[in-house]
Amino acid sequence: MGLLRSWNNSNWAANPQLTKVVIKAKMAEKRNIFLVGPMGAGKSTIGRHLADELHLEFFDSDQEIERRTGADIAWIFDLEGEDGFRLREETVINDLTDKQGIVLATGGGSIVSKNVRNRLSARGIVVYLQTTIDKQVARTQRDKRRPLLQKDDPEMVLRELADSRNPLYEEVADYIVDTDDQSARAVASQIINKIGL
Repeated sequence: MGLLRSWNNSNWAANPQLTKVVIKAKMAEKRNIFLVGPMGAGKSTIGRHLADELHLEFFDSDQEIERRTGADIAWIFDLEGEDGFRLREETVINDLTDKQGIVLATGGGSIVSKNVRNRLSARGIVVYLQTTIDKQVARTQRDKRRPLLQKDDPEMVLRELADSRNPLYEEVADYIVDTDDQSARAVASQIINKIGL
């Protein structure tokens, strides 16, 4: 990493031929980065920015479940219930975390599974994207694709989920980053700085 840190932007611009070598070396040093946190924390948006900045491949576990099943999350919940969905989620996260050099945005409830927590901890750097209930409500209120929030009082649901899940996010996290008053790009930069990439 020392060599890479010594290369500032002016070095790269002045030595375009070596830029490719440095980028390849930098990419080879990358480990997986896994984003955990509640609904509305910005995991998918921040994850895409992070992957772009680090030249890594981005995955979203919910999108991968939908891709593999050919059905949306709400339909899976209706047909198989939350338990059936969680089994699918565990399989997908196991497969994705086995890859190298990826950024993965996990589903908000994935950390309920001890197996998932163990895999995330063992196979990469885990970043907990923290947010307040108020921000969650604001960011999810128009989203009809979140089965757990299709209730009369979604704010109460979010509070109950926070009570049970926040300790699990903290348990598995290598780093905690607050997403409330920052843009997705700023949060991605903060993660890169914290990790030291």
